Amino acid sequence: MADPPGCCSTCATCLLCPYSCQWITAKKEKRKGLRTTKCDCSWFLFLFCVFLFTLVWLYFAIIILNDFHNFNEFIFRQRKLWLDWSLVLLIATAVLISYSSVLLVLALCLQLCGQPLKLHWVHKILLILTALVVAAAFTGLGIKWAEEWKSARISLQATGPFLHIGTVGGMTLLAWPLASFIYRTRNTGLKVFLLLVYCAAMIALYLAPLGITSPCIMEENQLPPKPALVGHRGAPMLAPENTLMSLQKAVDCDVQIFETDVMVSADGVPFLMHDEELTRTTNVQAVFPERAALNSTAFNWTDLQQLDAGSWFLERRPFPTVQSLSPSDRNETTKQRIPSLGQALEAAKQSNISIMFDLRPENHSDYQNFVNVTLGVILQSGIPLQQVLWLPDGFREDVKQQAPGVQQVYGRKRLKNEKEPVLHVNLPYQDMSSEEIREYRQDNISVNLYVVNQPWLFSVLWCSGVSSVTTNACQVLKEMEHPIWLLPSSTYLMIWIVVDCVSFLVIIWAFVLMK
Repeated sequence: MADPPGCCSTCATCLLCPYSCQWITAKKEKRKGLRTTKCDCSWFLFLFCVFLFTLVWLYFAIIILNDFHNFNEFIFRQRKLWLDWSLVLLIATAVLISYSSVLLVLALCLQLCGQPLKLHWVHKILLILTALVVAAAFTGLGIKWAEEWKSARISLQATGPFLHIGTVGGMTLLAWPLASFIYRTRNTGLKVFLLLVYCAAMIALYLAPLGITSPCIMEENQLPPKPALVGHRGAPMLAPENTLMSLQKAVDCDVQIFETDVMVSADGVPFLMHDEELTRTTNVQAVFPERAALNSTAFNWTDLQQLDAGSWFLERRPFPTVQSLSPSDRNETTKQRIPSLGQALEAAKQSNISIMFDLRPENHSDYQNFVNVTLGVILQSGIPLQQVLWLPDGFREDVKQQAPGVQQVYGRKRLKNEKEPVLHVNLPYQDMSSEEIREYRQDNISVNLYVVNQPWLFSVLWCSGVSSVTTNACQVLKEMEHPIWLLPSSTYLMIWIVVDCVSFLVIIWAFVLMK
């Protein structure tokens, strides 16, 4: 195996040292017997597969960031430990992808320099561990968080065209080390096999856009109106969730609907709270340590008013945006208390925004009374009933009779034999395809999807024609005046043809040059 022109002995030695973990000079007499064996080729193939496997996991890790706050809340409910686990995920993923990337680059450079691919046993063990860790991560994702597979499929509508260009570019660059290997090896069968595999992969990539669909491939004059923003528990990145401060911050973000959760105290006062326990968003463990594990509905309104519903936001920092709060906002945060539904309705009425809520817990033995008490507060508040969006399914018919002006929002898709027309639906964004969103829009059915935090996801749903989205990041989505990208089909076709032609010419050039 001869050194190609331009590959100096020092460079070859520097490449061999980290890859083989031993100081081997690149002189021929020092390298007698050091050749790339079939076993070495197998390990290189394994390295390449581990790199791809880790790269796919990196893509998944970035996609699931949209929903990672839910995972943080889940861990807190299970372990009573708050940590932004997305940082742990990203750091671990970055380490794995960096390690496999460096090894792969070293191997490709060694091949171009005509050096033996003698992967050290330490690297072999670490690569096996990397593959096992990533496999475990995918397995855990499939078992505990299966809906994220749907999120990944939706993400391809936003990234598909660019992933295609990137993959074509990466495979095109592989033409150099592949040509180098083919011209050096004497095994004709192996040459033919590698060429056939490479050519088949490139042809598949060149034709891949035939299967790529995205709602954002459209003419600009066909773009639907920007979806309205629904504040998920207010503006939880800017203020403690389900507080009057959070509602006001949502109003400042031009949110049209304040989404919240309502529970009823032991003495019959509806109040805003998401969790069944008070431990995550109040200081109940300090004020009522012996009762901290009780359900929120076990406390009377006087007890609930003693709790601090804001300081936890500064202490735990559920979102990175907490660090950028102004001193005045920090001071206001420490003054927050659990608001009653009546207070929230009054604030919504003054701000002229709608309020949408769930009534929890739906399995409570006194749930019908919860419905009646909540309806009473709504009717007494004086808020225009069309500004109230009712989510709970329990005793919905009673609600229609007592407050016919309240807008009924359904947490399901419409049925074929619907007795009454469904005008509003509220669903996870994974549960509706772009085609279904368009159908509902054509039938004048308002579709709200939750929880949408990332601009790429908001862009896909915007292009699909969704009516509104529930978000934690209203301050980010508010600033978006246009989807991240929008391509006319003719422009995308031109990009596709140009990329494929350039790639083909570069591959031909690589094989001619390496010969």
